[in-house]
Amino acid sequence: MTRVFSGVKPTGHLTLGNYLGAMRQWATVDQHRAESLFCIVDLHALTVDHDPARVRRLSRQAATLLLAAGLDPELCTVFVQSHVDEHARLSYVLECVATDGEMRRMIQYKEKAARERARGGSVRLSLLTYPVLMAADILAYGADEVPVGDDQAQHVELTRDLAARFNQRYGYTFVVPRATLPKVGARVMNLQDPLSKMGKSDDSGPGIVYLLDEPDVVRKKVMRAVTDSGQEVVYDREARPGLANLLEILASCTGGNPSELGGVYESYGALKKDTAEAVVEVLRPVQERHKELCADPGYVEGVLRDGAERARAMARPTVDAAYRAIGLLPATSDSVAVDTGAVDSGVVLNAAR
Repeated sequence: MTRVFSGVKPTGHLTLGNYLGAMRQWATVDQHRAESLFCIVDLHALTVDHDPARVRRLSRQAATLLLAAGLDPELCTVFVQSHVDEHARLSYVLECVATDGEMRRMIQYKEKAARERARGGSVRLSLLTYPVLMAADILAYGADEVPVGDDQAQHVELTRDLAARFNQRYGYTFVVPRATLPKVGARVMNLQDPLSKMGKSDDSGPGIVYLLDEPDVVRKKVMRAVTDSGQEVVYDREARPGLANLLEILASCTGGNPSELGGVYESYGALKKDTAEAVVEVLRPVQERHKELCADPGYVEGVLRDGAERARAMARPTVDAAYRAIGLLPATSDSVAVDTGAVDSGVVLNAAR
C-alpha cells in the first residue's frame, strides 16, 4: 500500500489555510487510500525564539484539531515528532549527506534570515538545517507521497535529492518520495495581503482565519478582505490577487471552480458574504468536534501514545539500516567489548570495562 507522511508545526494556531490546503484532504482522502502518518512536528518549532509552555499548548491543540478535522486513529497514525527518537537520529546522518549550499538556497530560510537580520538579530543554526530534519521525518517511514502546500514543495525536492544521493553512495536504503498538491486551495492567502500566505505564525490577525475563530469573527475578517481595483468580479490570480483569493476559498469550501464562480457575482460584497458563510459552515463541524475532544483529554493522550509506538516500530528498521549503510557500528544489547589492539582510522578503541 502507498505510504503517506505529512505534519503540522506548532508555531501558531492552525488556520483555514492549513485546513483547506492539507488537513481536509488528509481526512477525506489520504487516510482512506494509503497507510498514512500525520505528525505534530514540534522539534521544528524550536528553530525560532519560542515560549516552551506555548509550544506544548499548541502541540496539544494541533493534535486535537487534527482529530477534530476527521483523522481516525483506526485508519492512520497520529503522533508527536519528539516522541519518536528516530527523527533526530536520522537527521544527523542526513546532515552528513546534505551540503551547506543546498541549505542556504531554501526559500524559507532566506526569507526568515533576511527578516531577522533587518531587525538586527541573527538566526539559529537549526533554522538553516531544519529542512534536513524534515527530510528525516519523511524518509524514516519510507513514505511514497508527501501531501503539502506548494510553499513546502521545495523541501520535498530536497528530500528526494538527499534520498537519491544516499542510495547512490551507500546502497539502496530510502524510498524517494514525491509531493502531492491539492488542485484547489493549495495556498490560501492572507485576506489583508493576498500576495502572502495565510500563515499561522503571521502576526497579521485580521488577515488570518483561525480554525477556532467564532463565526462572527470569521465573517468580519472575510468581509474586510482586501480586494482589487475595478468593478467586475473575475478570476485572475496575477492581475486580481485579492478577488482570486476569495474565489479560491469559496471554491474550496463549496467544491466549485474559481473561474466559473467569478462569473456568478456582480459585486464584491455579495462574493464576500457568500465566502464568509461558506467558511463558517466548513469550520462548524471541526469546532464542534474540537470541543468534544477537549472535554476528554485522556483520549487525545492515548491516541498520541499509541501513535508514537506504531511510528517508532515503522521508522526504526529504516533508520538502523541507514546507520549501517553509512558506516556506523551496530549497537548490541550487551556491553560492546572491543579488542584493545583494534585500530580504526588511527584511533585505538579500548574494551569496555
